[in-house]
Amino acid sequence: MEMLTALWDAAWKILIAGLVLGAALPALFAVGIRAYAAGDGHEHADGSVTKGNPIGKVVAYVAFAFVVVVIIFGIATIIAQGQGETLDFHYFPPFHK
Repeated sequence: MEMLTALWDAAWKILIAGLVLGAALPALFAVGIRAYAAGDGHEHADGSVTKGNPIGKVVAYVAFAFVVVVIIFGIATIIAQGQGETLDFHYFPPFHK
């Protein structure tokens, strides 16, 4: 029974990580793209121009920065585990055995 409990515990962790990294991160990137487009403004078919919203660009840059940080953290985790180390953010560099 302990094995089954451990299996379900691991399965839920994998499912949550898959949803976050497989769906939420690309969705956040898409929100960043949309916000950047809203920040640029656009020209209508009749020739009138809509001024961009600067808040859109700020939201886009924050979204892009978060996506980049998550990607870098993921790569660092893979590298650390491949070398038999763990990530530790109390010191620099963060890799420790």
